[in-house]
Amino acid sequence: MGLIQRVIEEVGIATIGISIVREYAEQVRPPRTVFLKWPFGHPVGEPHNKAQQRTVVTESLRLLYEIETPGTIIDLPFAWRRHKYNTDSVVSG
Repeated sequence: MGLIQRVIEEVGIATIGISIVREYAEQVRPPRTVFLKWPFGHPVGEPHNKAQQRTVVTESLRLLYEIETPGTIIDLPFAWRRHKYNTDSVVSG
């Protein structure tokens, strides 16, 4: 995804990637990335956990506007199955 992100950014569209394999994000260095230490195949959360998924997507979109340095990776503070999610779970900066 990081390589595709660069091409999209070249035409002026901002992008952000959600990574669950930090080593890949560090090697490819996409323009902006959020990282979650979650199981493979679940970048936005558990199946059917809408609050968790909404929180991850909302926080990622918020960071899309805040990250200014290309190649930045932000670790999101959410723990797999150990974090209570609700509509107020979005991290404020």
